[in-house]
Amino acid sequence: MSEPLLSVRDLRVTFTRHGAEPFDAVDGVSFDVRPGQTVGLVGESGCGKSVTSLAIMGLLPRRGNTVTGEVLFEGTDLLGLPATQMRERRGRDLAMIFQDPLSSLNPVVSIGVQVAEVVQRHRGVSKSAAMEDAKVMLDKVGIPDPRRRLREYPHQLSGGMRQRALIAMALACRPRLLIADEPTTALDVTIQAQILALLKELVSDSDTALVMITHDLGVVAGMCDDVNVLYGGRLVERGMRHSLFAAPAHPYTNGLLGSIPRLDAGRGEPLAPIPGSVSDNLPWAGACAFAPRCPAAAEDCLASSPPLVPHGGGGTDGEGALRCFHPVVPTEVSS
Repeated sequence: MSEPLLSVRDLRVTFTRHGAEPFDAVDGVSFDVRPGQTVGLVGESGCGKSVTSLAIMGLLPRRGNTVTGEVLFEGTDLLGLPATQMRERRGRDLAMIFQDPLSSLNPVVSIGVQVAEVVQRHRGVSKSAAMEDAKVMLDKVGIPDPRRRLREYPHQLSGGMRQRALIAMALACRPRLLIADEPTTALDVTIQAQILALLKELVSDSDTALVMITHDLGVVAGMCDDVNVLYGGRLVERGMRHSLFAAPAHPYTNGLLGSIPRLDAGRGEPLAPIPGSVSDNLPWAGACAFAPRCPAAAEDCLASSPPLVPHGGGGTDGEGALRCFHPVVPTEVSS
């Protein structure tokens, strides 16, 4: 088994605002990603997925935020790098696809210039050579008539083509790690499928490591090797995709899977939503944060915080993990 390309260890992001108590948006998250592997970070909005990705990329504002732990990329702790060195790494060694291409692309700069700028910045080639590389990248991500699209602006492209342009920018320097933060948000299902197929193909062809951030378990089912489920800033369950979908152990994971509409459901059969909202949290310091919404919550869940322990079901490292006092009991299938 290959060594991890990225190892996140006890990552903690604390937001401090004037007049308010410090808030741990990410609270001790750890996971590994290997070359050619797709690892999912899953959970509702507000669970810490995007903040984790921004901390890895060094894109969080320095004022009012404290980031601790380790983000080891090929053995180098990215959190300890000076800002100038981190800028050299971003785009060249690791890159990110953001969830809203219309706000991520500069509206007054042509698509070609935006993609070529990445190539010029990190590969030191001429403007004409960078534009030629940009055309090749637009063609590679499936944008029709790429030479014409080089001259167009973001508002002239469809949502799917804008997302492909962002992917072209992220891949322009062939990074070894790619982070995709909700890359199919606001796209129709046909374009979603095309974007996901494109990412899957790129990872397979180039042995790129991919971190897929999503709340869509359908995306996880089609893309990810390992899955990390986050709640309230902490990892609550980790496992291989097939094991986790077949037998979710944490009540939160079970609730996420149970709330998905099923094609085989009977007519009029209601969905099974998770009660409450993600804001109905208890502090992890003295309880299980999910307890107010959990159907299996008991006195011990309100009195102490469950530790993260090894759990069967496995991951690419050989074992999964679970943070729960009262895990879901697998349903026996009668013969």
